[in-house]
Amino acid sequence: MINIIKLLKKNKYKFIVFGLIIFFIAFFGMWNVVSGGYDKQNKTILLLKKFIPTKVARKIRDTIFIIPDLKERNRFLELVMKKNDQGLDGEIFNERTILSRKDHTEYLLKEFFIPFRRLDSRLGWASSKNTVRKHYLEIVKDKVILISGEGQTIYFDKKNIFKEKLNQINIPNNLNKILDKNKFEPMGIRDLFVEDEKVYISLYFKNSKGYSMNIYAANLNYNKLDFELFFESNEFWKNYTVRTGGRIEKYKNNKILLSVGDASTKKAAQDLNSLLGKIISINKTSGLHEIVSAGHRNPQGLLYDKELDIIINSEHGPKGGDEINVNFQNSNELQNYGWDISSYGTEYNGEDIYEKSHSKFGFIEPFKYYNPSIGISEIVLINNKTNQDNEKYIITSSLRAGSIYIIKTDQKINKILHEDRIFFPQQRIRDLKYDEENHTLFLLFESIPSLGILNLKTK
Repeated sequence: MINIIKLLKKNKYKFIVFGLIIFFIAFFGMWNVVSGGYDKQNKTILLLKKFIPTKVARKIRDTIFIIPDLKERNRFLELVMKKNDQGLDGEIFNERTILSRKDHTEYLLKEFFIPFRRLDSRLGWASSKNTVRKHYLEIVKDKVILISGEGQTIYFDKKNIFKEKLNQINIPNNLNKILDKNKFEPMGIRDLFVEDEKVYISLYFKNSKGYSMNIYAANLNYNKLDFELFFESNEFWKNYTVRTGGRIEKYKNNKILLSVGDASTKKAAQDLNSLLGKIISINKTSGLHEIVSAGHRNPQGLLYDKELDIIINSEHGPKGGDEINVNFQNSNELQNYGWDISSYGTEYNGEDIYEKSHSKFGFIEPFKYYNPSIGISEIVLINNKTNQDNEKYIITSSLRAGSIYIIKTDQKINKILHEDRIFFPQQRIRDLKYDEENHTLFLLFESIPSLGILNLKTK
């Protein structure tokens, strides 16, 4: 016993130092778990989160870490107030070099204010109050058009991304009249798409029949947009859900594509008499539609590549199992991607009720899936004409992981050759567009919100 006491006295400073090191490691690790800016894909933090329940983490955040948390919140609120004060100016407020996670490639990021209301992450990603705070953009020749979840439309000259201000201009529209006339309760815009001098929007709404989604179209006019009903889905569901899809994309044969979520309706994605859980094509002249693919949960990203004649979509899985799916248009058979039978995710309560294999049950395997989930959103394809390595790149944005994922593929998009990721702390990236002229990505950040301009011309 005496020897132990002597040993403790002799090495007490070593023990104190060791204890302090352990304390700071634990403190730093805990802060990473409860703060808003941690990397939700970091393996160490993911391991810590398994042992720290969400309710406990929030309690710790609001007590032990209340001061640093308040400082973070105040910093964001100051930016939001500054954004509100500058109106439509679209001032630049951030410019920095950012490194990719794997290759440590340097990219230049610039952020500009946009005048829309920010998504309040403290209400939760599925909050009905946040449903009208999801915003979208489209690049149209030398202009950039944006629409808020509430239906405000603005535009600016694309060349202004090289200046100190975007100088945004409001475009009046008749969306409020449409809502009033039809007695719709707005649940938010779900996408913006422009093609052949036509502006298309998907509108999520509620009426006496329940919840639904339609497409409205207007002639491209920077003085005013007069929207008219283009496609009426006539598909209704009873309860509010975020699983609506709503992406609009170009297609072939005078058609456009629309993604429709399963609206949290069991077995709907496999029911060919329902549009829920499908990607459909719509003829731009006749308005007639047909199902292009089935078995989708919540397709948030959508694109069509004419060169390869393929559709690529990205969609939210349950807890885990976010997918990127490729639909090669060389078969007359309807492509089915397995939901809600096959999924590499689980239920949020931990139940594993899904088949893991897709192909075993006659479904298409995902080209890529993410587990844990990244909150996958919009997707773009950069073809080999703009890259020195003569390969293609699929880039997808994420909400939960605050990142864009860069996937290098072979020319036929049969195989993944390399992957990298760019992490944007405390951001959710709802929409993403690629500007071939400047080899630049336009990113819509939800936190303030703001428009990010990422220069892909690496040093």
